[in-house]
Amino acid sequence: MENQQQQAPQPIQCKAAVCRAAGEPLAIEEIVVDPPKAYEVRIRIVCTSLCHSDVTFWRMKDFPGIFPRIFGHEAFGVVESVGEHAGEFAAGDAVVPTFLGQCSECVDCRSPRSNMCSRYRFAVRPGMPRDGATRFSDAQGRPLHHFLGVSSFAEYTVVDVNHVVKVNPAMPPSLACLLSCGASTGVGAAWKLAKVEPGSSVAIFGLGAVGLAVAEGARICGASKIIGVDINPDKHELGKKFGVTHFINPKELGEKPVSQVIVEMTDGGADYCFECIGLAVLMNDAFLSSREGWGKTIILGVEMHGAPLSIPSRQILHGKSVIGSMFGGVKPKQDIPILADKYLNKELELDKFITHEVGLKDINEAFDLLLQGKSVRCTIWMDK
Repeated sequence: MENQQQQAPQPIQCKAAVCRAAGEPLAIEEIVVDPPKAYEVRIRIVCTSLCHSDVTFWRMKDFPGIFPRIFGHEAFGVVESVGEHAGEFAAGDAVVPTFLGQCSECVDCRSPRSNMCSRYRFAVRPGMPRDGATRFSDAQGRPLHHFLGVSSFAEYTVVDVNHVVKVNPAMPPSLACLLSCGASTGVGAAWKLAKVEPGSSVAIFGLGAVGLAVAEGARICGASKIIGVDINPDKHELGKKFGVTHFINPKELGEKPVSQVIVEMTDGGADYCFECIGLAVLMNDAFLSSREGWGKTIILGVEMHGAPLSIPSRQILHGKSVIGSMFGGVKPKQDIPILADKYLNKELELDKFITHEVGLKDINEAFDLLLQGKSVRCTIWMDK
C-alpha cells in the first residue's frame, strides 16, 4: 500500500465539454488529463459555472480565440495529486482555481497596491503558464487547449500552484465556486478597490453577476444608496435581493441622459460608479454620473469591441478619477479565504447568485440561459 501511495500520478481518462469551433455547442468527449508537472496540481472538479468571459472567448474566431479548447474558469474542486515543488497542497485539499495568479514573492504580490503578479503575468494562453504546453488530449491523442489556466469544464484539470487557493472545507461547493471569479470580482471591487464607505452612494451599470456582486459588496460596506442601471426590466426586482435601492432603465428615460438622472438622484453625482458591461459609451456615462471632487469610476467590464475610452478632460480636473480593475483588486490567495469567512459568518450572502443547476452533459443549457439573460449563475455539477 505504501508503495502505491508513493507511485507517481498517472494519466487520467475522464469526460470534458470540448469546444471544437467558435460559437459551436460544446460536446461531451472522453479526454486524457496528464499528471501534474513541477509547481502544478491536478484537481478533481466537483462543480463549475459559466461566466461571461467564457462566452466572450467561445465566440472569438481569431486569436486569442483558439480551438479545440476546454473552457471554464470558475470552479470548486479537490486536489487529486500534486507535482514536485507543490508542497503547499496535498491530495484531498478543498480548493478553487483562479484565472489570476499570485506568486506571493514578486514586488506586486508583496504590495497592497496591486493584485497583478509581475513574475507570472496574466495572459490568455492556450497552454500552461510556465511551459506553454497542454495537459489535455482527446481520444485520438490530439492536443486540447487550455483556457485562462483553469479549464474547469472537465472532470479533472491541471492548474499551476499560483492559480490555486485553499478554501475552508465548510464552504458549500457551489458557493465556493462563485468565489473563484464572479462574486469575488464584484464584491472585491466595492470592498478592496473602491473602499466604499458607510452612507455613500453607488451607481452600477449592468446588473449581471458581477454587477450584482458589486451591489452585494456595497451593501456589506454600508452604502446608503445603491443605484442599478440596466435595460432588462427583470433586473429591477432581482437587484433588490442584492441591496439595490434604486433602479434606472435607460430605455424609459426618453431623451434624458442617464448621467443627469443619477446626478439629480444623488444631489451632485454618485460617490462610486462601476461599469460592469464592457462598453466604452457606458464607461463614459459612469464617469459623467460620478461626483465632482471625489467621484470614482471603476471599470470592471472588458470593452467588447476594443473601443477606446473617451472622457471629458475638463472633468478630470474637477477631481474625478477612473480606476481599472482585474478581478476586483482581489489578491486570490489572501482575499478569497477572507470572503469565504465572510460567508460562513453570515456577512456575505452568496446563495442568491445561483439561479439554475445542470449536469455536465447539459452544459449547453447553461449557455442558453446566460445568453437569454435568464440566469445569474448556473452551477454545472460533474456528477449529475
